[in-house]
Amino acid sequence: MPVDFQDYYVTLGVARQATEKEIKKAFRTLARKYHPDVAEDKKNAEENFKQINEAYEVLSDPEKRKKYDELGPHWQEGGFQPPPNWQGGDAGGSGTPRHEYHFGGAGYSDFFERVFGGGRSRGFDEAFGGRSAPSEEKFSMRGPDIEGDLVVTLEEVLNGTTRTISMQRENPTTGQVETDSIKVRIPPGVHEGQAIRVAGRGEPGVGKGGAGDLFLRAHFAAHPEFRVLGADLYCDLELAPWEGVLGASVTLPVLGGGRVKLKIPASTNSDRQFRVRGQGLPKGKSGERGDLYALTSIQLPPSVSGEERELWEKLGSLSRFDPRAET
Repeated sequence: MPVDFQDYYVTLGVARQATEKEIKKAFRTLARKYHPDVAEDKKNAEENFKQINEAYEVLSDPEKRKKYDELGPHWQEGGFQPPPNWQGGDAGGSGTPRHEYHFGGAGYSDFFERVFGGGRSRGFDEAFGGRSAPSEEKFSMRGPDIEGDLVVTLEEVLNGTTRTISMQRENPTTGQVETDSIKVRIPPGVHEGQAIRVAGRGEPGVGKGGAGDLFLRAHFAAHPEFRVLGADLYCDLELAPWEGVLGASVTLPVLGGGRVKLKIPASTNSDRQFRVRGQGLPKGKSGERGDLYALTSIQLPPSVSGEERELWEKLGSLSRFDPRAET
């Protein structure tokens, strides 16, 4: 099925030669603007947020970005269709294509699924080494499972939710696209790569065999403020030079909304780590949460006035501190 080409560089508003730093900055700016928790028009914001996340997932990954850039002349073709065997052929090695599925509401566009892999199932012909499946009258077999990807936000990981997605498949006999609506429960504390099982929503079985299951692999959407490591969250804390020297009281954003206060002691350098207990992600079913870590970086002003320069020069002449001196 032809799909519309997605220009991820346009989505993030960056040049094709953009550096990793420029891509990250563009993502954070747009994600903060369109995050559903802060946007007034939540419906449109959610769709924009998904597109921004998808673009960032591809352009921030060197391998995915290279593959995307290699599409070359296919960039601007109407009704984009990737070259044959673009994904390296079928994964089963039998020479028989697997059935393809496309998921609406799962967080990825049809374009992303077509280029980087969408839903797949192991067909009966593959299970029998390329031979036809046995007759229903003499044989019963459970239907194959279907696998796909599901993008979840950190807010969904924190609170859990129920998502309705659509599953599309082109009927090989009629050529028509069949759509099925499926409710998926995302439990609190789901972790990256975890397979969420939806029983009985796989392919139908043979004879009296029941249907297979649907397994959706959870992938965390990039967040403009937080990075994830296990159940812990990490954020950047930028400090002015005088805050690092004299100490300061600052506030940090927390997942789910709100802020917490944090006291920064005097003589705090860059790359120092501060912990806020219990503000990370849930640890499974226990209800216990991981921690939030703030990593400091001292930021210099982009420019100084004449009066400011005089004060810095005076400070330089008074101070005995030499960062290059041997200790």
